[in-house]
Amino acid sequence: MEEHEWWKDAVVYQIYPRSFQDSNGDGVGDLRGILRRLDYIAELGANVIWLCPIYASPNEDNGYDISDYQKIQPDFGTMEDFECLLREAHKRGIRIILDLVVNHTSDEHRWFAHSRADRGNPRRDYYIWREGRSGGPPNNWNSWFGGSAWQYDAPSGMYYLHIFSPKQPDLNWDNPAVRESVFQMMTWWLDKGVDGFRMDVISLISKPETLPDGPGGDLSPFCINGPHVHAYLREMNERVLSRFDIMTVGECPGVTVEEAKKYAGFNRGELNMVFQFEHTSTTDGPYGKWSDRRVWLPDLKKIFFHWQNGLKGTAWNCLFWGNHDQPRAVSKFGDEREEYRARSAKMLATCLYLMQGTVFLYQGEELGMTNAAFDSLGDYRDIETRNAYRDLVGGGCVTHDEMMRYIHRVSRDNARTPMQWDASPNAGFTTGTPWIGVNPNYKEINAQQEQSDDRSVLSYYKRLLRFRRENAIVRDGDFMPFWPEHDKILGYTRSLNGDTLYVLCNFTDERMPLLEIDTHGRYLETVFCNYEEPGPWALRPFEARVYLVRA
Repeated sequence: MEEHEWWKDAVVYQIYPRSFQDSNGDGVGDLRGILRRLDYIAELGANVIWLCPIYASPNEDNGYDISDYQKIQPDFGTMEDFECLLREAHKRGIRIILDLVVNHTSDEHRWFAHSRADRGNPRRDYYIWREGRSGGPPNNWNSWFGGSAWQYDAPSGMYYLHIFSPKQPDLNWDNPAVRESVFQMMTWWLDKGVDGFRMDVISLISKPETLPDGPGGDLSPFCINGPHVHAYLREMNERVLSRFDIMTVGECPGVTVEEAKKYAGFNRGELNMVFQFEHTSTTDGPYGKWSDRRVWLPDLKKIFFHWQNGLKGTAWNCLFWGNHDQPRAVSKFGDEREEYRARSAKMLATCLYLMQGTVFLYQGEELGMTNAAFDSLGDYRDIETRNAYRDLVGGGCVTHDEMMRYIHRVSRDNARTPMQWDASPNAGFTTGTPWIGVNPNYKEINAQQEQSDDRSVLSYYKRLLRFRRENAIVRDGDFMPFWPEHDKILGYTRSLNGDTLYVLCNFTDERMPLLEIDTHGRYLETVFCNYEEPGPWALRPFEARVYLVRA
């Protein structure tokens, strides 16, 4: 293995195309809008763009239900627009990776149309069909979007599996023809020049042949890290991935450190990295993610420290606070109150992005964008949010007011409101009517304002990312937790060739006295602080301070 693959040094900027920049006034972001903002991304310091799905889709799940893998969704433009975007990004030294969604397709994909046509169709086994049981579904599995994970198909008298929406039937990866079709499609995109894939719920692609009942209807024990998932990924690597110099990152719900080593171990021949979601799940409650709990710092520290030390030397970490499925980072992990929003946003960036791993920024994070917290359920577009409201409020589990609090905290639509470019109508996102409402705080929080302010969150991100790029200690240094028992401060050191970085972050709105740091008589040089004026030997509210002790 080479010591420094390019993806280890990458800063990935994730774009949700529908909400990034509209170029034609139809209220939907598009590829030409992204093209218009490439210089912004380059100036930020990102050198990879991850595009959420841009393929043809009926948009049951905002593009994660694909009806044609080799066509562009018309809302986003044309294949010529994509090819132009790819060329222009490469000119700026920016690579592009695509979302690979191959656990399932749309029920409008031609494969599924053939599959459901009749039991004898050659593509019948492209999907997972089963006979019913006792007048009902084949087993008791529940969909992650609510209701049964099985949909009855009257013409054939059978059920098909869908872990998500009924309009997202699961592919049958046990069928070699499915794998061949997927590998051909991936190769087609890589030959076109894309630089890799983020693989949607890739840990779910293998299901057990027997499909047993799950505890309380939970399919997770059988579908997460299924029986043949590693064999299929090694085949994918051998047939496709190893032939190209690319980045691969797998979305792996429920993955542990030990499982991550199987998916992304340096010598496993599968993927480069995996996304783990232990830190984003620290606020889960009796109804899963639907909760208004706050993050308890000792839990967060335990998770980060475990992953940093657990993968050291054997695999590579992904560093992210949020994405298109998560609430805004500053709203969940920081403090969105006016007096603390910018400070806590800078602290969060310092805390995570000086750890070892590849940085993944979600659009607007670099501005400190916050949750939208719309007043009305009708303002939300997300199928998961609407179904959860139906099931939890309709089922008498929670009240309307309780559920709206949960939605305000964790709905996926919090991350999907339009990018806030300036203080003009609709935040400069569109001249038309946006597909989802703009966060009302766009006049105070926007890129134009922050670009001209050296003390802004955006300016701080630029300096921090440049520091990462210029200092090998961030990429290669040893990691050691600092004050691991402290319940208000997250601290650690990074050490390389005798130099040591001390990273100290206050996660509260309180002033926190600092404990003694033993530098063996060497000088503590302050290289980062999210306060402009020098501070005392204490961390002020949401302060981040980074010291360097040189050899």
